[in-house]
Amino acid sequence: KMDDDDDIPQLSSHTLAALQEFYLEQQQREGMKTSQGFNQYSIGSIEEDWQLSQFWYSDETASCLAKEAVLAAGKGGRIACISAPSVYQKLKEQDGEDFSVCILEYDRRFSVYGEEFIFYDYNHPLDLPENLLPHSFDIVIADPPYLSEECLQKTAETIKYLTKGKILLCTGAVMEEQAAKHLGVKMCKFIPKHSRNLANEFRCYVNYASGLD
Repeated sequence: KMDDDDDIPQLSSHTLAALQEFYLEQQQREGMKTSQGFNQYSIGSIEEDWQLSQFWYSDETASCLAKEAVLAAGKGGRIACISAPSVYQKLKEQDGEDFSVCILEYDRRFSVYGEEFIFYDYNHPLDLPENLLPHSFDIVIADPPYLSEECLQKTAETIKYLTKGKILLCTGAVMEEQAAKHLGVKMCKFIPKHSRNLANEFRCYVNYASGLD
């Protein structure tokens, strides 16, 4: 009689050890989250998904952009973050401040943020819920997921639809001309940093007198 176990592929002891280590690390991370009174809004609470071309800002950059957005939006202001979840998360850390914010994002993991999450696909720039009224945001912060004119142009349609005027765009330095062409924004002196270094030089662009110069 043949041994039934023979046709079950066996993992090498090395692979098994690596897997166990991985699961342990994951459990520890999860455990840490709960023990620290885990903040769902902190950067990194949702991990980057490179296939979606996601790269989180460094903590410092996210704070700086969030602060700029609050100042630009003014008291009781409304802020929209398009494909810029790390700025959204920083804004949420400043709870009790006098502003409101929503996140337009393709990655449905961000739906944990409830009502403020709006599913967004730049290929359908105006496919937005009815309650997002035109020109109802004091400032729109956008970080188009891809460095292509097509992506910028389509995201620009959404930005122009939502903003009352102020725009803060984060994208590659190579997009300077297209950014001026599609949104009338100029490069700031402020250099945004990411939590991992990107190959492309990254810059911020605005169309108003900002604190980023």
